[in-house]
Amino acid sequence: MRPRKRFAQHWLKDDRVLDRIVAAADLKDDDRVLEIGPGTGNLTRKLLPWVQSVLAVELDRDLCAKLVKQFGDRDNFILLQGDFLDLEFPELPPHFHNPNKVVANIPYNITGPILEKLLGTIKAPENRYESVVLLVQKEIAQRLTATPGSREFGALTVRVRYVAECEWVCDVPPKAFSPPPKVESAVIKLTPRSFPVPAQDPQFLAKLVKWGFANKRKMLRNNLKGNFDRDRLLEILSALSLDPKCRPEDVSVADWVKLSDRLGNELSS
Repeated sequence: MRPRKRFAQHWLKDDRVLDRIVAAADLKDDDRVLEIGPGTGNLTRKLLPWVQSVLAVELDRDLCAKLVKQFGDRDNFILLQGDFLDLEFPELPPHFHNPNKVVANIPYNITGPILEKLLGTIKAPENRYESVVLLVQKEIAQRLTATPGSREFGALTVRVRYVAECEWVCDVPPKAFSPPPKVESAVIKLTPRSFPVPAQDPQFLAKLVKWGFANKRKMLRNNLKGNFDRDRLLEILSALSLDPKCRPEDVSVADWVKLSDRLGNELSS
């Protein structure tokens, strides 16, 4: 089948990369896997022998027909046709209930919404999955694994790393796909968890991160000056051992939480 541009289809064909994805998922025979966008089934074929079940969600009707032809006789495979972001899961056989792991080559054009649906948000974290192994655009992988002070560290880094650990698994070159995309790719592993010291007011933390990264070229204090008293803000930055001239990307996730707690208390007092 020819890939369709409107579905942003680029099918991973490199067995070495597929094997790295499966290895990163650390699969057990009682795992129930959710696969988003199985495409032509290259990854599905690798997953099925290792797990109790694979629940696959595919938008393309023609690909669904191909997948059913390939795997429809497997008692540990079930396929739902539809958009993962909007899909209402029907009543399923017991061994497909509540997938505990996600392993997927997701469409790059909806990476953000997929991450939010899988992991939740700062305000409403989701801890339903033990691990999430995804093939993503390399730029996104760099942002999710970035360290404070690097140019890749941004609001997405803080939002995701507040709800999950993120590990770089491997690089994936364009030639690993058919057809080759115009961008580099990477495999990442996300492990959802509660933040070690959660924010006192997660909703306020989410707002603060949005305000703080409004303009990455500006110092953090300038991004926040419209919301807080300048002198008091400088005092709090100093009390937290943060450089008054720091930029938003210089502040670690833990320090964003501390800053949120202090500024939130200021507003409520």
